[in-house]
Amino acid sequence: MKLRIIIAHTYYQQPGGEDQVYEAEADLLESEGHDVVRYKLHNNEVREMGRWSLAKATVWNGRVRTELGELVRRHRADVVHFHNTFPLISPAAYGAARAAGAAVVQTLHNFRLLCVNPVLLRDGRICEECVGKAVAWQGVYHGCYRGSRSASAVLAMTTAVHWALGTWKGKVDRYIAPSGFARAKLIEGGLPAEQIATKRHLVNPDPGVGDGSGGYAVFVGRLAREKGLATLLKAWAKLKTGIGLKIVGDGPMVALVRNAAQGGQIEWLGRKPAAEVMRIIGKASFLVAPSECYETFGRVVAEAFAKGTPVIASRLGALAELVEHGRTGLLFGPGDADDLAGQVEAMLGDAERLAKMRREARAEFEAKYTGSRNYEQMMRVYEEAVAVRKQRGPMDREVVVER
Repeated sequence: MKLRIIIAHTYYQQPGGEDQVYEAEADLLESEGHDVVRYKLHNNEVREMGRWSLAKATVWNGRVRTELGELVRRHRADVVHFHNTFPLISPAAYGAARAAGAAVVQTLHNFRLLCVNPVLLRDGRICEECVGKAVAWQGVYHGCYRGSRSASAVLAMTTAVHWALGTWKGKVDRYIAPSGFARAKLIEGGLPAEQIATKRHLVNPDPGVGDGSGGYAVFVGRLAREKGLATLLKAWAKLKTGIGLKIVGDGPMVALVRNAAQGGQIEWLGRKPAAEVMRIIGKASFLVAPSECYETFGRVVAEAFAKGTPVIASRLGALAELVEHGRTGLLFGPGDADDLAGQVEAMLGDAERLAKMRREARAEFEAKYTGSRNYEQMMRVYEEAVAVRKQRGPMDREVVVER
């Protein structure tokens, strides 16, 4: 069955994994013959908006709501699949899409519905104080979004308003969680279990197997505290076995990484094009994913598996689900530099096991992360969403906050 699909997404100011997933899924659907329209906004627009205008648009963007509703009717869309709606699309778009006749699917890339800081982290520690609460007062009090109480209040109000309006339960036909861990946490936060499907992200096209001949380890990601950079650097200083570490990415901890790179064993490469990143991962002996926050997925792990590169990851969130200890990689205690150093030594101390892990990592990719496997899962979600939409009737009663 070929569908007419609108895929909606707001690009981030700093490119990231959500943008890549949006593009990869749109490309896949087009390659399978579906009629796909990409509805795109970019968060660079917020620089030209006043504080009040931005706050109002975050809660309810009437312009986008009207625009998207008209697009659904004109395209006669069967499905509107949302990725990032923050802040410019706003949750108001769900109701407009459903009122115009489309089923609504939302991929939840983070925990924004549960936490104003969407990674459930405060002051470098896991925090779940707002999970399941009608209003995230603690997040506002602590200024959990970018250290700002006013910005945190806007996010808390957005979530609370749409819980009160019934948006989250009544205007979305199917949510997609990229891991079982994320799904369980979202259910704990109040979303109905029957509305949430689990579909892992894809790596498409297949980048081909790497040979692991580089003789180094690699970290790829944002250089930020929650990604475990400090733990990674401490662990490398403790290693007895000499192995180089390449760090790919940029972010607020760049000065710390640049200083560590002066010792010679660590090399900071900065940002790199996607094809170059995959080449670097493929030549690495292993990839390190030391996050100290709840990842909903961890796309770099799937990319490593695609190249046949095993992963040493923190035993936390979705990472503990993606990496099978002793088969596709190794796990260590989050924030424990000694444990991480020990797992690195263990990885390097058995060449035969490392070679077997490379084969198993690639097998894991072929079983779970290919375009064909992802497409099967996506179509199942779309078919369920369309069926639910039909059961709810031809038109939803729309609550209009503003026009």
